[in-house]
Amino acid sequence: MAGVAVIPVMIPDLGEEEAQAAAEAIRSGWVAQGPRVARFETEFAAAVGAGHGVAVSSCTTGLHLALVLLGIGPGDEVIVPSLSFIATANAVRYVGATPVFADVELATGNLSVETIDAVRTLRTRAIIAVHQGGVPFDTVALRKAADDWSVALVEDAACAAGSTAYGLPVGAGAGVAAWSFHPRKLITTGEGGMVTVSSADDAARLKRLREHGMNVSAADRHQSTQPVLEAYLETAFNYRMTDIQAAVGLVQLGKLSNLVKQRRALAARYQREMSDINGLTPVTDPAYGQTNYQSFWVLLNGLDRDEVLAELAQRGVSARRGIMAAHLEPAYRDVTPGPLPVTERITRDSIILPLHHRLTETDQDHIIGVLRELATR
Repeated sequence: MAGVAVIPVMIPDLGEEEAQAAAEAIRSGWVAQGPRVARFETEFAAAVGAGHGVAVSSCTTGLHLALVLLGIGPGDEVIVPSLSFIATANAVRYVGATPVFADVELATGNLSVETIDAVRTLRTRAIIAVHQGGVPFDTVALRKAADDWSVALVEDAACAAGSTAYGLPVGAGAGVAAWSFHPRKLITTGEGGMVTVSSADDAARLKRLREHGMNVSAADRHQSTQPVLEAYLETAFNYRMTDIQAAVGLVQLGKLSNLVKQRRALAARYQREMSDINGLTPVTDPAYGQTNYQSFWVLLNGLDRDEVLAELAQRGVSARRGIMAAHLEPAYRDVTPGPLPVTERITRDSIILPLHHRLTETDQDHIIGVLRELATR
């Protein structure tokens, strides 16, 4: 079937409504952080069950600010999964702390109480747990364990908007969580992120930290009828989101529930049609929650990942290698972690298949047909 049109791994669901919203923001004259950002923060926090939202320039900067907020620094250890985009571990190094890699569960790709406890030491000050690929980790178990250990828990929810755990959005009950609006996520602002917190005081400090430490925001200064002399309370950062991005984000947020419904239906069809193919184990929901299927990955049993990717590419399917392992990257060659057998199995033997709003049943049938052929050779 050489010459078939390429089936992309992901397409952001952007259209005329987003274009109009961005244009209106531009025409308003307020293009930097302003009223649309404030509205996006409120509506996003409500959608994920969080107390407060603080919009930032990316999930990476959100993770950085979360660690600054918690006072993590040199001499501290932060437990992270190696099985995650490298930003998760990098944020720990940004504050001068030491990332400690823990292994993950095979079924979910997530940290567990047991894998965290295996590497926890007296220097452990925080955990960054990832809802990997939208699959929620066990929020009840990990939050309780972190409390019992008197260790802060930061939730890396980059991929998890629309996922649930124990019947609640994954952001509900999180002390601090960071979210991504990169184009590969369900909702996008191009680039951008959000930090959600339960505490109003934490939200207020995060808003200062993202804006150079100013005690009065630029938006508040411009809206005031009297001169405002701001003060800079601490060394901080420029991690702001623009009103143009927020305008797009508000439209995208309105699509979230439908996008989740559509992706779950496509994922269920993948799972059903692959159920009789030996050598493939597709990702599924954990017993305690539902994933938004931000990524649909398949664990290969006895099939060579690179050969599978090459054959899919030749047949017009743009698949990707599975989730990376940070400890295997050159940037972390100076780190010698303990055994991470599950992490290394998943990153070596998994692929991510196309899943997006334009994926058709015909596309799926073609993808599944290629995989079936490879598995029966």
